Amino acid sequence: MPSPLTALSPLDGRYASSADPLRPYFSEHALIRTRVKVELAWLRALAAERGIRELKPFSASTSRALQRLVANFSERDGEHIKNIEVQTNHDVKAIEYWLRGRLGNNPEVRRSLEFIHFACTSEDINNLSYALMLAESRAAVMLPRLDELIAALAALAHRHARLPMLSRTHGQPASPTTLGKEMANFAHRLRRARQRIAAVSILGKANGAVGNYNAHLAAYPGIDWERFSRRFVERLGLEFNPYTIQIEPHDSFAELFDAYARANTVVLDLDRDVWGYVALGYFRQKLKAGEVGSSTMPHKVNPIDFENSEGNVGVANALLRHLAEKLPVSRWQRDLSDSTALRNAGSALGHTLLAWGACLRGLGKLEADPKRLAADLDANWEVLAEPVQQVMRRYGVPQAYERLKALTRGKRLGRRQLASFIRRLPIPAAARKRLLALTPATYIGRAAELARRI
Repeated sequence: MPSPLTALSPLDGRYASSADPLRPYFSEHALIRTRVKVELAWLRALAAERGIRELKPFSASTSRALQRLVANFSERDGEHIKNIEVQTNHDVKAIEYWLRGRLGNNPEVRRSLEFIHFACTSEDINNLSYALMLAESRAAVMLPRLDELIAALAALAHRHARLPMLSRTHGQPASPTTLGKEMANFAHRLRRARQRIAAVSILGKANGAVGNYNAHLAAYPGIDWERFSRRFVERLGLEFNPYTIQIEPHDSFAELFDAYARANTVVLDLDRDVWGYVALGYFRQKLKAGEVGSSTMPHKVNPIDFENSEGNVGVANALLRHLAEKLPVSRWQRDLSDSTALRNAGSALGHTLLAWGACLRGLGKLEADPKRLAADLDANWEVLAEPVQQVMRRYGVPQAYERLKALTRGKRLGRRQLASFIRRLPIPAAARKRLLALTPATYIGRAAELARRI
């Protein structure tokens, strides 16, 4: 086995520990084990079908033995199957032969060996295996990590709900917000993205070489094979697809990969915004003893987690979007181009997991700098031209926009200068008093309330 230092992919090298949670779902060993699981589930389903007289239901002890075969599936078992594949040059057929060898010692199963992989095309096993891998990894790894990221953003939103911050539209000073509200924006977006990921119903099929149950009916014309297959697929926890060619068309896989990619795009936007806030000094980063920010500039504390996240989002989305576009396309009733592409699903989700984890680490290092935020607000009183203009409009003061434009556009405006302008306005005294009391730090609308509500 190559060491992490000689690994070709950073997922198995530099970032191996971060990608570890996905190995039980997308490694070669995991794929083989899941195929074994599906093959044995199919065999047990056939044995329970009354219309198949040549095959008797398995005893409780044999059923438990079959379950143990999956539960205890070892790396050595996987290596044995890979050795068989060297001769067969067919990965799924190698599993069938391995199962025949392993089960041949059980007298009860020995009578049923010809029903292993009965009426199946390899894609019947593969599509269900990948569907299970995607569904299980989504529930056990991906959504929990996304939930952590959302929770971290919500915590920042609540903590800094009332901390005023100068907005920057087009990079220029704009109407103030709060630091917490900006974090709440991303928490809300990622919650919606999470819902889209979780809502994808993953499809599966078990209908033979071209999707018509040809072989099934040739052997047992009296069985309702569509009903049988639907029940089998649904018992695996998947949605049954009644209309397929040899392959399940992977439309649901594409939907899921698209949903992951859209979540990643939100994370990318978050990475870049927070990176910018660090550059502006709105956030400081917590120091860690022994860490180095630059090999030559000792003072540096770089926002490397957000940069790492951004880079991994790019790699992940390149893979996710390719898979979403490629997998639903197959020449006529089947070509093999989906098979090699689908093997990269683990890499796509691995880089997604790295991106989410890096962003989460970065958020955990942030400390707001209220003094820096306040100084930026106090240096930009011209942002109050917006509320002054709206009050002028309310009370019918003509040329409100034009007058404020002449006073502020491209200029820096101080508190006294703005107050002098307000005092000369023909507006009610109460309105004038309210405008004179307004500061960039208090002109935050409902930002604090919105941030606390997330």
